[in-house]
Amino acid sequence: MKNRGYKGIKVLIAAFLCVAVILPLLTLILNIHAGDVAEIVSSPQFWPMMKNSLICTTVSTLIAVLLALALAWCVNRSGIRYKSIFSVLFTLPMLIPSISHGMGLVLLLGDNGLLTNAFHINIGLYGYTGIIIGSVLYSFPVAFLMLTDIFRYEDYTVYEAAQVLGLSKWQQFITITLPNMKGSLISVVFATFTMIFTDYGVPLVVGGKMMTLPVYMYREVIGLLDFSKGAIIGVILLIPAFIAFIIDMRNDDGGNASTVTKAYVIAKNKTRDIISYVVCITTVVLVSLPIFTFAYLSVVQQYPIDMSFSMANIEKAFQLGVGMYLKNSLAIALLTSLIGLAATYFTAYITARSKKTFTTMTLHLISMVSLAIPGVVLGLCYVLFYKGNPIYGTLIILVLVNITHFFASPYLLAYNSLSKFNENLEDISVTMGISKLRMLMDVYVPCTKETMLEMFSYLFVNAMVTISAVSFLANFKNMPLSLLIPQFDSQSLIEATAFISIIILIVNGIVKIVIYLMKRYMQSHELL
Repeated sequence: MKNRGYKGIKVLIAAFLCVAVILPLLTLILNIHAGDVAEIVSSPQFWPMMKNSLICTTVSTLIAVLLALALAWCVNRSGIRYKSIFSVLFTLPMLIPSISHGMGLVLLLGDNGLLTNAFHINIGLYGYTGIIIGSVLYSFPVAFLMLTDIFRYEDYTVYEAAQVLGLSKWQQFITITLPNMKGSLISVVFATFTMIFTDYGVPLVVGGKMMTLPVYMYREVIGLLDFSKGAIIGVILLIPAFIAFIIDMRNDDGGNASTVTKAYVIAKNKTRDIISYVVCITTVVLVSLPIFTFAYLSVVQQYPIDMSFSMANIEKAFQLGVGMYLKNSLAIALLTSLIGLAATYFTAYITARSKKTFTTMTLHLISMVSLAIPGVVLGLCYVLFYKGNPIYGTLIILVLVNITHFFASPYLLAYNSLSKFNENLEDISVTMGISKLRMLMDVYVPCTKETMLEMFSYLFVNAMVTISAVSFLANFKNMPLSLLIPQFDSQSLIEATAFISIIILIVNGIVKIVIYLMKRYMQSHELL
């Protein structure tokens, strides 16, 4: 009787994952017409689009992961100061939509860009060059965070043994560091590849005449309302994501399994630290340039004709409905964060703190499957499954698609935290007659408050910046602020577009600062 409420919520979670993940995905597959498959594959533009997507994604992934690896090494293996500040600055690109990175590159390096005009050098931005640069900017922060976490869990005793054997630092990196992080590095590569392969924001702005698969899917569905062809491209975009998902599942137990008996000791090395400072500062400058450009162009009269100071474009942006769409975004982000936090945390509690039955394993698998569904594909799934439903065209469906889109990462945060508790706690609680819900509220929640804040922050920031999942579902009334960027861009309202990117950055920055202060407050009171 005591656990009836727990069982009821367990059923509710299972039903939610079914209607939020499984049924929409099945609907996508069932909406494919066999004739359209042959038509798409045999069309003259399909294979060039596939080639463009694969080339851009492969090159971008290679650069992004190598850059992230270099930055993670600088932060974790050098003696530079202000490491936490550098780490925060590296992740700034995560606080604005991917399409904004494309816009920033156009404003800086386009045919009439600020740097192009200042130095009279045209790099030929539109096409491969622009997509690769924009994709690297958009994706490397995620790879950096994942790799930084890996570096933190290396045991120094192995390196001490290597020093005794006379191995140089480079030999230690090749023979110890890389083999230790091999499994995790593969996961980082596939995660980055999937992010870039399924993104249409950057190529939509800087692709020029060059078409990629996500842009084609976006135009077929939004422009031509051809859901069958959109579904076919969606299934193709799922392929690398599911490969990454399978590899992640196979590597689940092969990550950082060893216990850290001694934290890494950083020896003094002036040359290494100078190189690290150069790499970090250069990256921060390059990352910050688009943001400074947005801020600058928000307050000019008309780019590039009249660069005098003016607030007219900000006023015009609010006249065009920025205030209303900002309210939509804040409502969507808050609801996504609060409901998503409850759903992901409780799901993680069920799977991490229950016996490994068929039900809990199935819930865990479905929770992880959402990681393998790109936003642009998920949005189309929801269009096909929910069209005609009362929630279609409301804020509710945008909240639901965001929760589903970002479900896996906060779920894993909670799952990993809850798995660290002693496995016998549940047996003790049963012996003492304490219900599972009571254990959850009195033991686990108080002990994982910081993890919950991170989960809230992740959901909020991503709900503010996403354009992929919501682009097929939003309408004039419920549209979030981020979707105004492609709309204003198509109308050549460059200054207003820049202003929107700055608003999103400021809102996400404030949330990050508030979360940071709350965590500091909790830590200080725990020490007291």
